[in-house]
Amino acid sequence: MAEDDMAELGTIVDVAVANGSFTILVAAVQAAGLVETLSGDGPFTVFAPTDDAFADLLEVLGLTAEELLADTELLTAVLTYHVIAGEVPASTVVTLDGQTAATVNGAEVTISVDGDAVQVNDANVIAVDVAASNGIIHVIDSVLLPPS
Repeated sequence: MAEDDMAELGTIVDVAVANGSFTILVAAVQAAGLVETLSGDGPFTVFAPTDDAFADLLEVLGLTAEELLADTELLTAVLTYHVIAGEVPASTVVTLDGQTAATVNGAEVTISVDGDAVQVNDANVIAVDVAASNGIIHVIDSVLLPPS
């Protein structure tokens, strides 16, 4: 991609905001103080849970979005578990069946591939290769929780 095209793309945070399906994720990134990090040079690969994924998590945890957003330590641990340093496009992800990838959190996620279906831990990848100026976003249908 030409550098001019890259300049037209927003950062991972900008793309998530513009998409409209990641309002809780964006609020969480803001609450955890990670906007500057995820707006940095990168490149990063982000597994981005949708608002529906966060709604499911809140129901399981018995929390409101406000309660989750108030726990910045938990938020930071969870959010950094969704980020891999470097750009890992779908064409690479599908070759990683059974392998693990280190996250910015320090813990690892496990990649599973079954035909066209890709999972990160237990989350299904539902959209891939959403381009940003500083990396790439893969959309997932559940929130990844780091090992405790």
